[in-house]
Amino acid sequence: MSFVKRLGVAAAFTGLVAVGLTVAPQHAHAWWRGGVGYGVVIGPPVVVAPPPPVYVAPPVVYAAPPPVVYAQPRYYAPRPVWVPGHWRRGYWVPGHWG
Repeated sequence: MSFVKRLGVAAAFTGLVAVGLTVAPQHAHAWWRGGVGYGVVIGPPVVVAPPPPVYVAPPVVYAAPPPVVYAQPRYYAPRPVWVPGHWRRGYWVPGHWG
């Protein structure tokens, strides 16, 4: 086997081991497992999002309330009632509007 083939087999084996260790099940202690690198610490992912919208109340505009006008109660004349026939002081009084 030539040197290049051995180097290729070793690189392929190292790559497969690295992939196997990466996808192996682990405990989920946190969302970030710490920094990895050679003298360079890779920190947690930073999400940059736009600031939340600011809702400002509309300006206060004073407007006088409308004048209060109460509806005047209508005067209804009392309606006449029907008085059925009856006896009064010994005399018969037929029915009439009272």
